[in-house]
Amino acid sequence: MFINFILQKIQKFIEPVYTRSFVLQKIDWLIGLSIFLTIISSTFAQSDNIGYFAMFAIILTSVKLLTRPNEKFELTLCDKFLLIYFIFVVISVAGSSLLYLSLKGFFKTLTYLGFYVSVIHYLKDNKDKIKWIFIAFCLCASYETIFAFLQNFGAVEEISGWQDMSHLNPEEVMTRVYGTVKPYNPNLFGGYMLSLIPSFLVIPFIFDKTEALLGWKIKPTLLIIDLFFGLMSIFALVLTGCRGAYIGFFFMVLTLVCILYKLLKPKFKQIFTMVVGFGTLAISLIIVSTTALRARILSIFAMRSDSSNSFRFNVYQSCIQMFKDNWLLGIGCGNQNFREIYGLYMKTGFDALSAYNIYLETAVESGIFALIAFISFLGINIYKSFKFIFSNKTIETIYVLSALLSIIGILTHGFVDTVFFRPQIQFTFWIMIGIIRVAGIK
Repeated sequence: MFINFILQKIQKFIEPVYTRSFVLQKIDWLIGLSIFLTIISSTFAQSDNIGYFAMFAIILTSVKLLTRPNEKFELTLCDKFLLIYFIFVVISVAGSSLLYLSLKGFFKTLTYLGFYVSVIHYLKDNKDKIKWIFIAFCLCASYETIFAFLQNFGAVEEISGWQDMSHLNPEEVMTRVYGTVKPYNPNLFGGYMLSLIPSFLVIPFIFDKTEALLGWKIKPTLLIIDLFFGLMSIFALVLTGCRGAYIGFFFMVLTLVCILYKLLKPKFKQIFTMVVGFGTLAISLIIVSTTALRARILSIFAMRSDSSNSFRFNVYQSCIQMFKDNWLLGIGCGNQNFREIYGLYMKTGFDALSAYNIYLETAVESGIFALIAFISFLGINIYKSFKFIFSNKTIETIYVLSALLSIIGILTHGFVDTVFFRPQIQFTFWIMIGIIRVAGIK
């Protein structure tokens, strides 16, 4: 690659400075700190403040690439599709009728992709830090779970009542928690918790190295603590009342069940099937016996009878028309740019900040070829993750499995919402993709 040739020249020129600089030789420590601060700040900070930590990681990674000898870019097949996606985003922005607003959205996209590059270049030299990233995710989920329970059983602001109550009895109204994630929104909180919950799968496997399951021993005490907070985090997800997160969680669990069934020896498959069957029956009974939860889940299938569903259908219709008129290169990046142009297509009384579908949003903003490239990037990552899981029995298998489940949950939720574009979920998504990329998948 030409860019690697340029990097080598710059690195050779700066090498005398690098060999004498303690900071440059320890720059990975600062990059790691920035990544961890990005993760932790997602639980309480405003979007801009989270972005500052990510930008710091990007700047430090750029310095690392320019100064550390033998640092270079390596493009996998997945990365090539991501690069194609980015090229079409650039072209779309350049041709946008609202260039200034589109540039603002473009710089957000650039930050997310730059953060992904930073995560890759940090983790490839520090694979032992992957487990600490999962630990950080679990701590964030546990922290948010505590607040979710306090909001559910204590005094909670009116914001938690977001749902169509026109066809509900008082006992069917659900108190919707929203944690400390900003801006306060039960759907954002649901998507955020959905992205973190798979991290609990990693914790029991990362401390004692012996010849046991996958070559790693599970500490009973650690397993109990992990199960407790994992189950409580799932309960917190339920308390959000976020139907998109429910759908994402269903497909996440379905994926996990299918993978485990495939990995099990034949003599254990029948027992596993019975356990899954009883578990499904127990969950179904809980849903049926809980009036508010039952009403919330059934509203998913209410179609136009539910105002929230009807609102989304109207937005989808308008966005499909937007796409038809701008199918080649889209309208440009960003929710502000989207909102201005959406006003020309929207049905009266149905204003929207986004397309409520991340794939439709991508198509509207950047065109059909950007959508194809992005879906190809996702598809190859998911396919290679499955291939890796079924062909390896190492701790990296657990890392890839957890990251894969998180990504599947996020992408499934993305069919009915666009909280994916919020930094709390977006940065988590790119970290998970980076873990898959570094864990051995090429």
